Amino acid sequence: MQKSQANRSIILVVDDHEQNIKVLANILTFMGYDLIPAMTAEQAFARLEHTTPDLILLDLILPDVDGITVCQRIQKMPALLGIPIIFLSASDDKNLIVKALESGGVDYITKPFNKAELISRVRTHLALKNARDRLAELAADKDELLRMLAHDLKNHVAGVQMGTSLLLDRRTADASDERSTRILKNVFESSVRMLGFIKTFLANHAGVSSELELTPVDLWGVIDPVVKGLESLALAKDVTIHLPDSRTPHTVLANEEGFARVIENLLANSIKFGPRGTEVRITVEADPRGRTVVVVSDTGPGFSGDDATIIFQRYTRLSAQPTGGEPSTGLGLFIVKKMMGAMGGNVELKDGPGAVFQLTFAPVPASAATP
Repeated sequence: MQKSQANRSIILVVDDHEQNIKVLANILTFMGYDLIPAMTAEQAFARLEHTTPDLILLDLILPDVDGITVCQRIQKMPALLGIPIIFLSASDDKNLIVKALESGGVDYITKPFNKAELISRVRTHLALKNARDRLAELAADKDELLRMLAHDLKNHVAGVQMGTSLLLDRRTADASDERSTRILKNVFESSVRMLGFIKTFLANHAGVSSELELTPVDLWGVIDPVVKGLESLALAKDVTIHLPDSRTPHTVLANEEGFARVIENLLANSIKFGPRGTEVRITVEADPRGRTVVVVSDTGPGFSGDDATIIFQRYTRLSAQPTGGEPSTGLGLFIVKKMMGAMGGNVELKDGPGAVFQLTFAPVPASAATP
């Protein structure tokens, strides 16, 4: 369905007098609006099947169906909710005006048109609609932000919970036990990262923007602390995370916190859905096109054919189930997809065995090569 351009609003004009449409066209096209004419209710609904206008100017008297009935029908169409409808009529009957407004109209303009009045009312209702649309977008973005934060907090809290559980099981052991000390450090680092995510993410999104600040990022410098922070969680489920012994430095243009969230979500999923003894591997290399490719793979159950078609959708529940009774919101891979897109990269699910995710980053531009 056609949408209005960012700088040109679309106005559907429904009037059975061609001269009235011409007058409106002369006034409103000069003001920078795109007009779509319709001379009957049937034509109007035909136009609405292909176009979503920003405003509707609706004659009260039409040859096939009256304007009030048309307005009521439009109000029942979900795709057209929120589109302001201004009635046009030569009548100044107050009762008729009230009836028209009660049917869903936002305003009423009498004929013959006063140019200044027409322009003022059209501008006002378009501005109000744009403000409502923007508020709806802000509300949706805030809701998504809170859900994403809650999802990531859940991963960290799960690490804290399992780590402290292991410590409690070993409460009678020697306090100098090296393994317990290492777990305790991981618990502390997880909590630090948890607060860091919240502060940084909220700071970056103070204006409720989905854009991320991109800088040259050393991938291994991000991967190592994420792996370390998940160590206690992996240990509790007997999952081994393998990193290459020798590592070639790889710097990409990305957002450090955003990439950390991507890696953390992929690793947390492998730990959550993998049976005991699962192995997870992370590799980083350059492909022939000069792009940097990060592959996160595991020996877990992988995904079904149906899973693959919906895997990056929001709130998606896949065929695999958490093996330790952990909760699953269906947001982790959606966050991965969103973060990679915001960083100008890409994520793909590759053929198994197990789960194999490939993250691809474009080469760092020469102008941004130095941090």
